[in-house]
This record gives sequence, structure tokens and C-alpha cells, in this order.
Amino acid sequence: MTDTLTRQDLLRRALVGGAALSMPGFLPSLARGATDATGTLVFSNWPLYIDINEKTKRHPSLDLFTKKTGIKVKYIEDINDNAEFFGKIQAQLAGGKSTGRDIIVMTDNSPYPALLIKKGWVEKLDKKLLPNIKNLLPLQQHPAWDPHREYSLPWQSGMTGIAYNEKLTKPITSVDQLLTDPKLKGKVTVLEGFGDTVPVIALANGDNPGKITDAVFKRVLDKLQKAKKSGQIRQFTGNDYAGMLAKGDIIAAIAWSGDVVQLQADNKHLKFVLPKSGGGIWTDNMLIPKGGNVELASTYMNFYYQPSVAAMVEDYVNYICPVKGADKVLLKKDPSVAKNPLIFPPPSWQKQLHQIDPTSLFNTDFKTQWQHLLGA
Repeated sequence: MTDTLTRQDLLRRALVGGAALSMPGFLPSLARGATDATGTLVFSNWPLYIDINEKTKRHPSLDLFTKKTGIKVKYIEDINDNAEFFGKIQAQLAGGKSTGRDIIVMTDNSPYPALLIKKGWVEKLDKKLLPNIKNLLPLQQHPAWDPHREYSLPWQSGMTGIAYNEKLTKPITSVDQLLTDPKLKGKVTVLEGFGDTVPVIALANGDNPGKITDAVFKRVLDKLQKAKKSGQIRQFTGNDYAGMLAKGDIIAAIAWSGDVVQLQADNKHLKFVLPKSGGGIWTDNMLIPKGGNVELASTYMNFYYQPSVAAMVEDYVNYICPVKGADKVLLKKDPSVAKNPLIFPPPSWQKQLHQIDPTSLFNTDFKTQWQHLLGA
């Protein structure tokens, strides 16, 4: 794995354009500290990742939070890439200084959430202020890198599985079919992200992606190397597979569910499936960087974990909601979202989703071998 752009980075860049992702002139003002005397929460997130009123360009859920609590919010869309953002705040955290933020959002199939906890650079949640943590999906309650959710809570998630164009192929239900069916030769792409593809291939091999040993990793590499050498795999990609899939330039891909939700709006023939052996799940997590205001941040997280509030966000964002009951709220407001299994996976799907072993993300030998596979 390298610090290349991940699925959020590329999708959001494509949607809003590079110039929209920076906020010049705003960040220097954060040097005063994470909060000010008026009780202001500073929240750093990815672009296009919260509800927006298209007319006013305001965020209704944040306005409601201020109305209910009196806490103002400075909401900043300044996270474009996990590695880049970590680099932006690393020196401050290492020097024991505030980052100027109370909540940041980082992805758990990158090494950075686990690294922040390991280094002691995040604050513990105040669970006395978090009664709504009871609404956290069971699937998300015990990640290996934060097993008791002492430091983090999910913001949104996505699945990694197989996408295909049903107009161009029979249903694809397994990784082996994807990587060996001669009718798909040269028309398949695979995600270049270590944390995205390794779990899916490990599962297809009958291995546990939650424990990536040398032997497990070798089996993953062998399977992919064989498919690459045979010409089955056209290329390893970031989000750029989406355009190729939509146009019919490729037939199938190891893909992200969030992309397929977007693509299906224009092409009803595109399907997303979890392989029979299971799929991967990644999560963007809210964390409180050292020096952030734990009380304000925990109060906001508790607010967000109300099903009615999570539904407001979900109706715009369309990734996987971590809050139980949000789908029931949306059944009345927007049933098409509530019934979409790519946004609210049914329990049968949730049982098939697996997280990657976080220690494997720090393994330098794995990184080197992965880059060799990609041809970098």
C-alpha cells in the first residue's frame, strides 16, 4: 500500500474539481485553538460529506445542532487525502500543540486512525455524553484498531465488492469468476489500494482478512499476479474505473459501493454484488485530535447518533450509515434511499463484510511487494 489517493479522494475530486477542495485563508485562523469563548466546535471533514441545502448552501443538520445545543460549528472541508491530512497535523500533534480542530474524519483502511491512537495523539470520547452510542451498528462496535470504541465513532462506511455491467455479462458472483472467466479477459480492473483489494482476495482464498500473515499475503499476491500475467486484469485503478465501467470499456471491476450508487443514476445496468466468499468494509471515523474539546466533540457525536439526524445526513451523502434506525426514518422521507442495500446493507450482507487487519497496513514488506505487483 502507498499513500496514493483512495476512493473518497478521487471520487470527490471528480465531483467537485480540485480547486473546490482547499479553503485558503481559513485554516490559519484555527491556530487560536480548537474552541473559542463562544463554544464553537471545529469540524474537519471530506468535501461533499454532509447534508447541504442547495439553495442556501448551509448544512441543515449543523444548524439544528446549534439550535438544540447553542454550540456553533466551524465546518471545514479540508481533508482531501488521508496521508496528506495526517502530514498537515503531524508536526502540531508531535509537538504537543493543538491542531485547531475538535473533530477530524479519517479512514480505517489507511494506517492513520490506528497510528493516531498508538501515538496517543487523540482524546478519549466522553461516553457519559454519548448515550446514543447504543445506536451504533453491531458490525461497527469492535474494530481491531479501537476495540471498545474509546477513541472513535464511524461517520460513514462503504463496501468493496464486485461491480459489473449486466448488459455485457452474465451475473458475476465470485472473485474466481472475475479473475478467470475467459469472456472477461482484458475487461476487468482491480483496485490499487492495499486496504481495499487484499481483504476481498483473502476471503476468496478462504483466509481471514482480519489476520494477514505472510502466507495469507502470498496467496493474495499469487492470485492477482496470475490474473495480471494472463491478461485477465486490464489494470489496477483508483476511482478511474468508474468512468470505464459506465462507458462499457470494462465489463467488471473490484469496486466501491458508493461509486456504484452514483453510477446507477445514469446506468441502470450496473450492478454491485458481494462475492460469495464475502466483501470488504471501510469506515471513515470521527476522532478528537489531542487538544480538541472533548465535551463539544462528544456532544456533537451524540447528536449525530440520533436516527433522525443521521437520516438527514444520509439522504444527501448516500454512503453506508452507521446509525441504527436511520433507515426507518427515511422510509417516510425518501424510501428509495432507505431500501437501497448499498446504503443500508441488510443483516445478511453485514455478516459477509470484513475489515482488514490494521497491523498489515504498517508492514513494510507487504507495501514493497504490493508496489511491485502494481508495477510501480
